[in-house]
Amino acid sequence: MKNILPTPLQYKKNKLTFDGISLERIASKHPTPFYLYSKKTLDFYYKSFYQSAIKEGIPSPLVCYAVKANSNIEVLKRLKKLGSGADVVSVGELKKALKAGIDPQKIVFSGVAKSATEILFALKCHKRGIYSFNVESIEELELINLLAKKEKRIARISFRLNPQVNVKTHKHISTGNKTHKFGLLKSDILEALAVPSFWSNTTLVGLSMHIGSQLTDLKATVVAIKELANLAHSIEIPLEFLDIGGGLGIDYTIEERNKLASITQYMQTASEALTKFYYSKTDHCPRIVFEPGRIIVGKMGVLVSRVVRTKTSEDCHFTIIDAGMNDLIRPALYDAYHEVLAVNQSKKMILTDIVGPICETSDCFGSKRKLPALKSGDLVVIDNAGAYGHTMASRYNERDIAQEVLI
Repeated sequence: MKNILPTPLQYKKNKLTFDGISLERIASKHPTPFYLYSKKTLDFYYKSFYQSAIKEGIPSPLVCYAVKANSNIEVLKRLKKLGSGADVVSVGELKKALKAGIDPQKIVFSGVAKSATEILFALKCHKRGIYSFNVESIEELELINLLAKKEKRIARISFRLNPQVNVKTHKHISTGNKTHKFGLLKSDILEALAVPSFWSNTTLVGLSMHIGSQLTDLKATVVAIKELANLAHSIEIPLEFLDIGGGLGIDYTIEERNKLASITQYMQTASEALTKFYYSKTDHCPRIVFEPGRIIVGKMGVLVSRVVRTKTSEDCHFTIIDAGMNDLIRPALYDAYHEVLAVNQSKKMILTDIVGPICETSDCFGSKRKLPALKSGDLVVIDNAGAYGHTMASRYNERDIAQEVLI
């Protein structure tokens, strides 16, 4: 169990606490369901990630937090204060990052469908624009160059390489193979570099990659870094940075916990691969950019809910709660596992399905889970909801978006 990651949840005298505060006390001040975030845990993971990069000798590391994981403005402000940049995939995320005070020269813009409006905003948000557009198609490069020319600006771009690797993660969050919509193949990048008309108002400042999310096995990461390094060696232009992406996972399940790569292991692996495949073969020393999301915010948050009622259908027992799949869609979308905890511990346990109020059979947070026999009004907590909870929430069934509370 050495890879159990720190969490704000802890039982004290059979009562669940969050950062040492009674969850019952917190819930008495907020209508359920609500998301609950720990600033202390957020600080821990950001500092651990950045300081581990420094310790492993990563050159001038820049952490561009993946805003899609959790875009709460107070979370972003805290990350800005800690020194973080941002990885954004829409103009909405870009505006949110800027509102939080994040330096535009620490922002990279990813995504396969950047519109002209989004590109123009990014170009004009600062005298030098954003740090880099992570370009994912030749057509996008042409459009950025055209718009930059009209605005009499020089756009900073990096090519997002599709390294064609197979990643051990859910198929819906794997992004590094040619069958996925993301990035460009090496041959296409080299061809684009040879077309002068693409470069009148753009400048290549880096190369990037991102192979998937909830990564627990680093073998594919090494292969991808090798491919990125090979591409960099094929380009005569001196690069400012290499962006090796993010995606490092957290432990949702016992199985993931047992094979989980720690932040330290990730940085050691990245450093060794970069040295072997890139730095050992050149005197040039570009900085390294990271795009972590889940590993920074996943463990800091939970979804707090109350039991509406229970129901028995012969041998099937249901615990019906007021949180639904519109609040946390991961179980319905990815068959993702989230631990469900009763706020009050008990030695007497039953097997129950934890379900929500949404009119979909997939509105289920867990089947045949061991929990105390709960009753109407009792509190339950869905763990590890700091990443891809609120940012993926919807108003399905015309439900309100749940409140976010930062401790």
